[in-house]
Amino acid sequence: MAIVINGSGTVTGLAVGGLPDGTVDAGTLATNSVDSAELVDGSIDTAHIGTDQITSAILPAGSVLQVVQGSTTTEVTNSSNTYTDTSLTATITPSSTSSTILVMVVHTACNKINNTMIGFKLLRGSTVVFDCSTSELYTGTTLNLRGSVPIIYKDSPATTSATTYKTTFNSSLNTSNVTVQQNNAPSTITLMEIAG
Repeated sequence: MAIVINGSGTVTGLAVGGLPDGTVDAGTLATNSVDSAELVDGSIDTAHIGTDQITSAILPAGSVLQVVQGSTTTEVTNSSNTYTDTSLTATITPSSTSSTILVMVVHTACNKINNTMIGFKLLRGSTVVFDCSTSELYTGTTLNLRGSVPIIYKDSPATTSATTYKTTFNSSLNTSNVTVQQNNAPSTITLMEIAG
């Protein structure tokens, strides 16, 4: 078929591959003229993805979007059944209201007197999101019982504002001294944002 340059500015009769290599450059392509249908599977490798171009908005549900950790070694003692701050806290700013926050806490704790129990609560701001007072460290007849108390909870704050998590504790059996971070032993809290 003959190549015809039409009066309308179009060209007909040109076979596929008829243009020499290098004839069409980026400046020749119209804006938004190449879409995913024209791309060969696997044609985009990691070297051709710009820094920070994969955002949390395109990651699948269940992806870890960010991790924040807090820790404290401040010793705090409580001899009341009223809950008081442990000094352990961490703040995270979710990227989406559909995200969940996986909270993982490891508390070092000590009951200094026999027949005492220590209870914990996990709070988001001033709201109790998990009451784990039923998973307490009980001394029985043991003096100075020391151990680590784990707390794992998945929360749905439904916000993109900075969100602070903290723990509180009490002496829940006979109001005898119970302590967290005794002798400056570290307690940690880890917050993981999970895509919804």
